[in-house]
Amino acid sequence: MPTKNINASTRPYYVAVANEEQVFNAAFRQGLSILLKGPTGCGKTRFVEAMAHDLGRPLITVSCHDDLTTADLVGRFHLNGGKTEWVDGPLTRAVREGAICYLDEVVEARQDTTVVLHPLADHRRQLPLERLGVTLDAAPGFCLVVSYNPGYQSVLKDLKDSTRQRMVAIEFGYPTADVEEKIVEKESGIGHEQAAALVRLGQAIRRLETGGLREVASTRVLIATGRLASAGLTLSEAARAAIAGPLSDDPNITSGLNKMIDVYLPTS
Repeated sequence: MPTKNINASTRPYYVAVANEEQVFNAAFRQGLSILLKGPTGCGKTRFVEAMAHDLGRPLITVSCHDDLTTADLVGRFHLNGGKTEWVDGPLTRAVREGAICYLDEVVEARQDTTVVLHPLADHRRQLPLERLGVTLDAAPGFCLVVSYNPGYQSVLKDLKDSTRQRMVAIEFGYPTADVEEKIVEKESGIGHEQAAALVRLGQAIRRLETGGLREVASTRVLIATGRLASAGLTLSEAARAAIAGPLSDDPNITSGLNKMIDVYLPTS
């Protein structure tokens, strides 16, 4: 199961768009769990990393998927040298250490798995470990943060109402053009004019109305495009590789995206 522990010595680069930092800090101080809602690549993960740095808390991130089990989160017994020993999962480690536990794209996990979050997400702040017969109280500093992309919502993949109502929600969208230009410029190392051109292209793609385009040009893919340009590709070459290619497998849609790239990022 993909997990990563983060203890950043320098603050991850994040530019606030609204009052999301104030809401997160207030929820953290009150011991409330947090739900981040927004499209793919708009900065949710970077935001959590920046908040963990500001609050001086370790961050444990779990990338959720449909095979994620309760044991993957909580822990399980392992055979080690002929002896059976208990090994904590990432959620249990966060509860014991007082870390921020970030469950990325939580709706990808099975609903019977996310139910284990309920006693942690409400006033109890407890994690039952049924196999050990104990219930852990969350250490000071523990915070549960989950995220998901409403654009992928479906009847089969959605958060239960009983889970939602235990959390404080923060809505995310793509940054305004001036903010996004600064982010792309800073993160990719390209010049301001190139960053501005990429942002204009990204905004144009986001305005498209076509069922064949599963995703739009996120801030993340604009940064990837800029990084390719920093490595020596022309901006249009970089955009074909990092935007048009990944966004669609449909030849007609890819062709349309390439034409937009020609308009917004002329080779000259």
